[in-house]
Amino acid sequence: MQILSTLPDLSAQAERWRTEGQRIALVPTMGYFHEGHLALMRHARSLAHRVVVSRFINPTQFGPAEDLAAYPRDAGRDIALAGAEGVDALFQPAAEAMYAPDHATWVDVPALSSVLCGVSRPTHFRGVCTVVLKLFHLARPHVAVFGEKDWQQLAVIRRMARDLNVDVDIVGHPIVRESDGLAMSSRNAYLSAEERAQAPGIYRGLLAMAHRVRQGERDAAALLAGLREDLKRDVPSGEPDYLSIVHPDTLQNLTRLDDAALVAVAVRLGRARLIDNLRLLPL
Repeated sequence: MQILSTLPDLSAQAERWRTEGQRIALVPTMGYFHEGHLALMRHARSLAHRVVVSRFINPTQFGPAEDLAAYPRDAGRDIALAGAEGVDALFQPAAEAMYAPDHATWVDVPALSSVLCGVSRPTHFRGVCTVVLKLFHLARPHVAVFGEKDWQQLAVIRRMARDLNVDVDIVGHPIVRESDGLAMSSRNAYLSAEERAQAPGIYRGLLAMAHRVRQGERDAAALLAGLREDLKRDVPSGEPDYLSIVHPDTLQNLTRLDDAALVAVAVRLGRARLIDNLRLLPL
């Protein structure tokens, strides 16, 4: 596995592979790998000849009071795990290499970025879109793989790629969960033992909502009221940031479930802000 840290090195390697007719898959990450990341790498391998994984804690997607400095890091472990998965290149640039001191250009998708997580993190998706587009230019992938746990991120990037005619196939991978249902996340490391014991209640609440939908409930307000009660009981230390039922593509709130529907939640539990989602009705 090549470990690349400069932008020209990644661009040059991507150009060589493309000249040889090899298909490239990109997996953008912020590191601190867990089984969810590894599943993305494996899926990327099934879609391309070469797999590039970026490991970059992107400062522009963190707000002033967020956890940039505290975000978990373990470079040695990440390198070992990526190498074991057969990754061809691990790209881990310095922040000053990715952003010039006078960087002033941003990519934004306001309609999809201002809802759900965008309410409490207003500049987050601007930073995500900007760094992902930069990675697309550098790695020149044919396909990029993102986890569906960050459903809003996936929707925003798909819209960006469509609107800007970016010739990259954006592929989502299903959420990878712990044995008790908790969606895998690097930020799970923030949870205390007591908080970790409560955290699976988030997914149980989503499953209970899905059961009510299968039983015929279609009123979004009633479904969300039931979820709120479930979380109050099973995740008593949690503070919901949002609980929403939205259309999976537009992310607009639904009042009634007559077509495609997704429940998306964010719950603050101690130092962690946990997000999760579940498809209620298919596209």
